[in-house]
Amino acid sequence: MRVKLFMWFVISWLSVSLINAQPDTIYTYYKSMNDAEIRLIAFKDSENDLQLKIIQLDLINSNRKKFNAENVMLDILASRVANKMCREASENNFAGHWNMAGEKPYHRYAFAGGKDHITENASAKWIAGTFGSDKETTLKTMLELHSLFMAEKSPNDGHKKNCINKMHNYVGIGMYAKGHQFSYYEEFIDRYFKFGEIPQLVQPGESFSLTVSTQPEKYLLCLLAYYEKKPESMLVKSINRKTSYTDFSNKEALRIYPWELAKMRKDHTYTIELKFTKPGLYYIHLYQNNTEIKTEKTFDTDGKVEGSGIVIKVE
Repeated sequence: MRVKLFMWFVISWLSVSLINAQPDTIYTYYKSMNDAEIRLIAFKDSENDLQLKIIQLDLINSNRKKFNAENVMLDILASRVANKMCREASENNFAGHWNMAGEKPYHRYAFAGGKDHITENASAKWIAGTFGSDKETTLKTMLELHSLFMAEKSPNDGHKKNCINKMHNYVGIGMYAKGHQFSYYEEFIDRYFKFGEIPQLVQPGESFSLTVSTQPEKYLLCLLAYYEKKPESMLVKSINRKTSYTDFSNKEALRIYPWELAKMRKDHTYTIELKFTKPGLYYIHLYQNNTEIKTEKTFDTDGKVEGSGIVIKVE
């Protein structure tokens, strides 16, 4: 038996009534959310798998509580994104943060319709025989792999830090067993903004609007857009060699400063006009601040909420 964990490298408000509700009420809530979500329907959780994920969610939150981090809620879309990745990994005998199309976690979530910032924990376990599909085996393996994240020690504790990051407020959970491989992924989400309709595809030089609303008494600090080429397909052996991913490229395409953003605000909604000319992908980060900066001054995004994971295709 062998286990492989993969480091992420980066660097909403929660419903109190739901968190404090009885288990049956929690299951009913998530079942209704699962039934209502139409995206990635081929990777929808069965009732049994949804129940297992609610149990796993309780473990994740128990560990977060030990480090004074608030509970996270289960995100249905992110869970389906994780399920899709787990199935592809288990069926093709690989594990890592890239799929065979060469997409990173934030690509996969954004292409499925996600708009929030996401960071991924990825893991897999292999055995000599074949994994059973019963609930007991599935839950035991999920608990084992998450516990390995939490057992990490500094300085090699990236998974653990991701699990207990206080800015996270949602998580997607994915698992899939095929033959001798069990894949398990966690997709932690920072959901702080409400977005209007955002085009996933625009033409070079085409103008479009990004509409985003902040929480009460919160403001946008900065917009950063990173350019990267469209992903290219990867071989399994190449995916298996990579153990970490960066949350952005080294090519900054656009920066909008807080005093510029302040002019785009009406109440707590910002309308940001954007246009990109070079074909490729543009990964947009938005940071939140407690105060509004209206005049030019130095500012820092360190320690600020990063609440967007929008990816725009230009072609």
